[in-house]
Amino acid sequence: MRLGAHMSAAGGLHEAFKRGHEAGCDSMLVFTKSNRQWAAKPITPDDVEKYRQAQANYSHIFPVAVHASYLINIASPDEALWEKSYKALRDEVERAAAFDIPLLTFHPGSYMDGDETTGIAQIARALRRLLADTAPSVTICLETMAGQGTNLGRTFDHLAAMLDGADRHERLGVCFDTCHVFAAGYDIRTPAAYEQTLAEFDKVIGLEWIKCFHFNDSQHELGSRKDRHEHIGDGHIGREGFANFVNDPRWANHAAHLETPKTEKDADGKEIDMDVENLRRLRELVRGSGD
Repeated sequence: MRLGAHMSAAGGLHEAFKRGHEAGCDSMLVFTKSNRQWAAKPITPDDVEKYRQAQANYSHIFPVAVHASYLINIASPDEALWEKSYKALRDEVERAAAFDIPLLTFHPGSYMDGDETTGIAQIARALRRLLADTAPSVTICLETMAGQGTNLGRTFDHLAAMLDGADRHERLGVCFDTCHVFAAGYDIRTPAAYEQTLAEFDKVIGLEWIKCFHFNDSQHELGSRKDRHEHIGDGHIGREGFANFVNDPRWANHAAHLETPKTEKDADGKEIDMDVENLRRLRELVRGSGD
């Protein structure tokens, strides 16, 4: 697997490559704009050129994936918010295309004061329009969700219905978040549980629809529906759970990105780069690595 982490784009998206290299990333996840604001600074030709130069200098880091803004909610029953969310998601796809970034992941959304069926229909409606309105170079991935509140994407059936509603278009996919799937009630801790969960995913959606992963341990127990990320091996999933993924030949060359806290302090108060540490932990789990 191509292991990496979510890298800061402070100072320009091109700066993420240097940070990714220093952390030991094979791949990386980025924001192309503030994830907490609707507005986005326009991309300039200079931005693109700097990105391409950095990409060439750090050509071992691939693929790059974009995470869309957390504000987007294309499941909303409120038409004004739905339209605003759709335009923001379209902008995210267009920004990814401008940098030739092949993958974009987003949270499907919350049905709020509506219902699941209508929320899923709203998502499918947005996806159909998005596929017609944007360039074909970006694969758009629905992220598996933990199931807090009225968030959709908690069950594999939710995701299957969204994909079906957009005619299973080849530009769509799923981002499999380990913490979210576990919190939603799908066990991945042992080889048997892992295989059972993947068999269920394959039956309902199809394993070929998994395009990338988010690797996060979980602060809370199986089925908690609480989205709280923990360092690899320090949560309720545990190291064996991640060993199941990194040793599965089906995921060879798939990107998997950490979204765990960036730093911690040791007993002496010294700051530890936890991206480096978590990537080390994951690589130690690869059988035959010699560690």
